[in-house]
Amino acid sequence: MSVDPPVAPKPGHPILDVLVDGFDYDMSMGEHVVRLDADQMVGFVGEAKSVGFESCMELTVVDYYRRRPVRYELVLVLLSRKHNLRLRIMVPVDEEKPIVPSLTELYPGTGFFEREVFDMFGISFEGNPDMTRILMPDDWVGHPLRKDFSVGSVPVQFRDAHKVT
Repeated sequence: MSVDPPVAPKPGHPILDVLVDGFDYDMSMGEHVVRLDADQMVGFVGEAKSVGFESCMELTVVDYYRRRPVRYELVLVLLSRKHNLRLRIMVPVDEEKPIVPSLTELYPGTGFFEREVFDMFGISFEGNPDMTRILMPDDWVGHPLRKDFSVGSVPVQFRDAHKVT
């Protein structure tokens, strides 16, 4: 008796059926999810834009510090109003060389998202025309949303603090 390998689910939408063919596709909490490598990202996102995903709604990073083999994962959410679809794209980022291609040529507004990710996590976007800090001061050392960032402590004296017993 042989057991067939599980068959990957199909999105069930003609645009997505063609777009995600050959990629790691799944559904998560009612949202279409595609996992791909950084070198595939610009080509895939360009194709998604050409079939109607006109907006990049979100671009952020998840830091899985000591929880997964790949520490960082870039998360993009594309929106197609025309097809009433959202598509989440997950891209692993190399911890030793945290550089991924920029999407500013396709979606100019992602430049701000990319700068925030750079500022908070230290991941650079190759091709971004303004890869500078956006939230922290220019002389800030470190990236505050990394899970290994030491927050330190500053004692605060409250004037009207009452001791509760």
